[in-house]
Amino acid sequence: MRATRNRRRGQRSLGILVVPVLVLLAATAALRAEAPKTDWVWATAYALPKETTSDESGYFSIIEGLAQPGKAGPLFIGTAKYGSNAYLVEFNPDSKQMRVVVEAQKEIGTTASGFAAQSKFHTRNNLGASGKIYIGTKQGYAKDGEKWEDYPGGYPMVYDPKSGKTRVYPIAIPHHGIISIAPDESRGVAYISTCSDQRPESSHFMILDLETGKYQDLIESRHMFAFIVIDHRGRAYHPLLGGDVARWDPESKKLERLKQTVDGAPPSADSHLADPDSHPINWDISPDRKTLYALAMNGNQLYAYDLTAEGDTFKGRSLGKLVAAAKAVDCRAMCAGPEGDVWASVSATLPTNETQVRLVSYHPGDKAPVDRGALAIRNPDYTPFTDAAGKALPFHHGVKKTEDGTLVPLYTLGICQSHDGTVTVTNLCPFSILQAKFPNQR
Repeated sequence: MRATRNRRRGQRSLGILVVPVLVLLAATAALRAEAPKTDWVWATAYALPKETTSDESGYFSIIEGLAQPGKAGPLFIGTAKYGSNAYLVEFNPDSKQMRVVVEAQKEIGTTASGFAAQSKFHTRNNLGASGKIYIGTKQGYAKDGEKWEDYPGGYPMVYDPKSGKTRVYPIAIPHHGIISIAPDESRGVAYISTCSDQRPESSHFMILDLETGKYQDLIESRHMFAFIVIDHRGRAYHPLLGGDVARWDPESKKLERLKQTVDGAPPSADSHLADPDSHPINWDISPDRKTLYALAMNGNQLYAYDLTAEGDTFKGRSLGKLVAAAKAVDCRAMCAGPEGDVWASVSATLPTNETQVRLVSYHPGDKAPVDRGALAIRNPDYTPFTDAAGKALPFHHGVKKTEDGTLVPLYTLGICQSHDGTVTVTNLCPFSILQAKFPNQR
């Protein structure tokens, strides 16, 4: 009897233990079933020529060349070879081949090295109505013993794909690089923004006469990494330290200072649009040049500004968050495409503390930006990541494999949409372009 009672107690005890275990297993299975799968945006990767970089680095220097409606044009991508040179590389969308079209130091006629070298094409490349590509050189990074004054200054350049020739213009401001160049070929000028790469920043908003090569210095802006846009009336805009915006009117020959508002009020502190020490802000303009889009590097919000508004106010409005669930963002890649859609590549820190590179779009009239999903590389063997001995190559750490083996980018800096709908993002280490076409299909 005692043995029987003990067996029954054991069975009851086992039953008491089994029930919660079964409940736990069922709950775990349910959680797995409910856990959202990553919404991948599959992109095809192409590596930039190894000889054009030193640290597998480049910036937001990417633009589409002349293109027919519905057909992709060639891409022009700037590279950085620190202490040595900078290159402009053309990507053929049909053959998928790349070739160097501009070698900066060769065009300038210099063999300078170290901090004195023209080490970067860092400008947001721009396309003239003629099909010419507008770029500018910038300083690299000083090493021990090198001085700020060792860098002579950056050179604006204009590359003509038709002739294959490049015109080099004089240094704009001694010891300053070129961070932005925006052409208005109808008036024979280009607008220049320089950068000292010092803190506090020194940055000049200038006009370059494309025929004579002479400059007109409009204002010292003190804004870091400034972009310039030109509106439908030919007026050029440049951000100023503290949130105001400079606007040059070529008809009146006057420089105006505009007060910025967002949703009818001064920009909030968390917008980073008016930081006292300035903050990197992406700017790009709609195809009709009547709307400017902006987003701050660490601000999870897209803004639009009405460039048709009268008066002395730069009137903006909030369009919504880039990644709704993100705890923090880092976005250095934003563009307005040929059909008016805005695209951004956003490094988003999610509530799980995982960081993903998300592709975001906004179509005029949408209630908010659309988070398309996390970028993933469909051809993970697109370039070698190890040498013949199996050792990891240096500066190839800008991608990683997820738990399911998917190769994903980590450091996207530039973005461009082509006329066929292809969105191209640049990624560092190895310096590559990632292409996804919409509607997106794997």
